[in-house]
Amino acid sequence: MAILVSGGAGYIGSVTVERLHAKGERVVVLDDLFRGHRGAVELGIPFHKGSVGDRELVARIAAEHKIDACVHFAALAYVGESVAQPARYFENNVEQGVAFMGALLAAGVRRVVFSSTCATYGEPEQVPIPETCPQWPVNPYGWSKLFMERLLASYDVAHGLKFMALRYFNAAGATERNGEDHEPESHLVPNVLNVALGQRPVLSVFGNRYPTPDGTPIRDYVHVGDLADAHILALEHLRSGGDSDFLNLGTGHGYSVLEVIECARRVTGHAVPIRIEGPRPGDPARLVADAVKAQRVLHWKPVASEMTSILQSQWEWRRKHPQGYGSVQ
Repeated sequence: MAILVSGGAGYIGSVTVERLHAKGERVVVLDDLFRGHRGAVELGIPFHKGSVGDRELVARIAAEHKIDACVHFAALAYVGESVAQPARYFENNVEQGVAFMGALLAAGVRRVVFSSTCATYGEPEQVPIPETCPQWPVNPYGWSKLFMERLLASYDVAHGLKFMALRYFNAAGATERNGEDHEPESHLVPNVLNVALGQRPVLSVFGNRYPTPDGTPIRDYVHVGDLADAHILALEHLRSGGDSDFLNLGTGHGYSVLEVIECARRVTGHAVPIRIEGPRPGDPARLVADAVKAQRVLHWKPVASEMTSILQSQWEWRRKHPQGYGSVQ
């Protein structure tokens, strides 16, 4: 039996594939390579290029590889882009997600770990944010993930599909093999390091009048390796007969944009010039996780998510891959 990882050539997906493979698991990757990279998946791991919405392809993969569980990462994931192009997000993340879950059910797959997001909470009523916090997204990306969470809960009742929806906060950092490489890049950590590398002249800071101590948004950053470990623990939970659940993945500690920039200056030894611009639509002021439940249910605890460790790991990866997966030095 094998595990299907959709979006396994993407950032978090590729690190999860890397760690599953290292544990001796049989892993199969499905990715359309729209924003993923073939080079992020080790040669020898079965790879299928295609869409999760292609029911015939999913059925063929499930039969060929005897898939018995799935980790579903494949989705568009840019907040600003979702505000500008909502239909694209609902069609890709929800419409294709419905088709994908239907194909998995038809193939007899009844265990799914789902990549969800703290964006489902919108402007939270309390911080740190517990799983019981009301969910009212402020952007289409968050709504698309919340729709899929509701679908999974409904399919559990109707079809016995057991799932773990992991609402993680800001993924960052790198392993020795895999790092963050998006085009376009909207995430703070890689953009800070792009400036430190001299690939960009200045870093845009979107808003400095938020209701936070230094006026810039605060986020809870989690090392990508810690996130991958949580997905593996969630799979083990489902395999052992555990119930479906929704879990936050975070550290309980937030860093402001300016704090991340200052830490990057220390780690890299380079200046990072900044330019203050207007706030981006759909960006909450503060997102910090209450992740006690994940620690209790999965026995998961982040071990590499201190900001200095995150930046050092991604800095080392970027210096070896100055053009991302397009070059290696």
